[in-house]
Amino acid sequence: MHSTAAAARKAIIEIQPRARSAPTRPAGRVVGPRGERVVELCESMIDIVAALFNVSGKELRRSGRTDHGVARVRQIAMYVSHVVLRLSMNEVGHGFGRDRTTVLHACHLIEDMRDDQDFDCLVARTERVALAAFRYRLGL
Repeated sequence: MHSTAAAARKAIIEIQPRARSAPTRPAGRVVGPRGERVVELCESMIDIVAALFNVSGKELRRSGRTDHGVARVRQIAMYVSHVVLRLSMNEVGHGFGRDRTTVLHACHLIEDMRDDQDFDCLVARTERVALAAFRYRLGL
């Protein structure tokens, strides 16, 4: 009887479709085609801000704590992804490999820092570049 149960379990496992391996992002996030699109949009945003701010894309994608300047550029990218791409904070977190509370902190911080006119110009320029880059993909 034991071998019959084991054989049945093995048969069930063999006929079930294998799940595709997920990208190396935190668990419990956006999944499916929408999740893949979100990751693609955020990866493109990282490439854009890396070029604008002359920062390594590899550094921006790195998990864990990073240099203050790199962290600030990533926060700008998260903010612009939320505002221009209209992604939820959960989606931005998924796309950047961060938690939604990290995105929430970044958005509040950047919004507060925009009181400085020079910083506001910098963020506005980033928003314009992102809008131009994603206009057709977003149907704007």
